[in-house]
Amino acid sequence: MKIIGIIPARYDSSRFPGKPLADIAGQSMIQRVYHQAKHATSLSEVIVATDDQRIYDHVKSFAGNVMMTNKEHQSGTDRCAEVAATLVGFDVAINIQGDEPFIDPQQIDLLASCFQQADTEIATLIRRVESEDELFNENKPKVVLNRKGEAIYFSRQAVPFLRGQKSNQWLNHRPYYNHIGIYGYRLDILKQLTALPLSDLETMESLEQLRWIDNGYKIQTAVSTHSNDAIDTPEDLQYVLDKYFNL
Repeated sequence: MKIIGIIPARYDSSRFPGKPLADIAGQSMIQRVYHQAKHATSLSEVIVATDDQRIYDHVKSFAGNVMMTNKEHQSGTDRCAEVAATLVGFDVAINIQGDEPFIDPQQIDLLASCFQQADTEIATLIRRVESEDELFNENKPKVVLNRKGEAIYFSRQAVPFLRGQKSNQWLNHRPYYNHIGIYGYRLDILKQLTALPLSDLETMESLEQLRWIDNGYKIQTAVSTHSNDAIDTPEDLQYVLDKYFNL
């Protein structure tokens, strides 16, 4: 099985314009993500998918693999699909978040291992919720699983609701899981996903993976113990600089 890692990188972020080029102790964010992904043993190739010439030129400057994609894409999945349509000989694409400069390569390998099961269509990572703050943080989507470890729902709310128990006791009675936003797709499935219309559930929760579930696709999960530091705002960047570099 041949797997490619694709890193979507968009310049025009509303909360942090130019985020992929942000400097993190001498290296850009996109450079750090790219180099972390290159250490994943499961990937045969890594490529940045961007809509901006500045990002394209920068990736080229550190000898990275990069492709220009349509500026009108609404999601990283759509950008990955454009790249995947040009590929020959690959079986699976992994969509690696471009705003997690310290992603653990073992997480990528863990996700790739889900495709050792022949019936896996889509896969993603989850992490057990450790605190009440995490559980009720609407910016950290939660995942409900079936007995096969497949995701059956994602929500910004804490789900499932635990009737008869005070909410500050929920974590004592059952495991809850946060979603880690890295996806893998078989290439034929990825092509199908981008042709699906928006769904009501997706629109209400603002979570694109609900479109796939709404249309009957299965999402296999694997549990990671690694805590990811995603950078969505300049304040997030300063937090990372303080945490890792004391800057």
